[in-house]
Amino acid sequence: MAAKVFAYFVALVAVFSVAKSDPDLLQDICVADTSSGVKVNGFACKKDADVTENDFFFSGLAKPAVVNNSVGSVVTGANVEKIPGLNTLGVSLSRIDYQPGGLNPPHTHPRATEIIFVLDGELDVGFITTANKLISKSLKKGDIFAFPKGLVHFQQNNGKEPASVISGFNSQLPGTQSIAVTLFGSTPAVPDHVLTKAFQIGTKEVNKIKSRLSPK
Repeated sequence: MAAKVFAYFVALVAVFSVAKSDPDLLQDICVADTSSGVKVNGFACKKDADVTENDFFFSGLAKPAVVNNSVGSVVTGANVEKIPGLNTLGVSLSRIDYQPGGLNPPHTHPRATEIIFVLDGELDVGFITTANKLISKSLKKGDIFAFPKGLVHFQQNNGKEPASVISGFNSQLPGTQSIAVTLFGSTPAVPDHVLTKAFQIGTKEVNKIKSRLSPK
């Protein structure tokens, strides 16, 4: 019996070890010293004497962002780069504001699972599994939806009014790779012959997309 309990405990620890994201912290706080050039899977710590309450504070998600771009959405992050006190804590937030019809284009977060809470409006959301299956849902105010770590996902405002969500992540810096911008707007550029073959389109179409997505 004891052997079975021990085996179960070991299996449980293994599951949590695999499921967790950022490493566990080894001290009470490790406020990010963003001026330091040293990075060891995170930021170096400030001296305790230099830590203040403002290292753990951010008010940037209180109001809707001004949306003025071609996709009709704006993401406002509240990660370790905005809140240095999140360093080593393994959590962060963001706010996403959408115009009517606005889209948060297909993208991934390589370092975190995401969960969203709809503040206002209605959204169509979804993610694609590695078996190429679309898991999608229409959401309204107060609804919650989760996107598994690393999988391609999107959100689109399907209503006639602006919409907004709060997103939570199990990483201090989840990272974002927008599929279109990553492939067509990288520096140096992905070779045209790779993109033409992958998407089964011509060079003219590739260059047209690149001209719209490449950094100006």
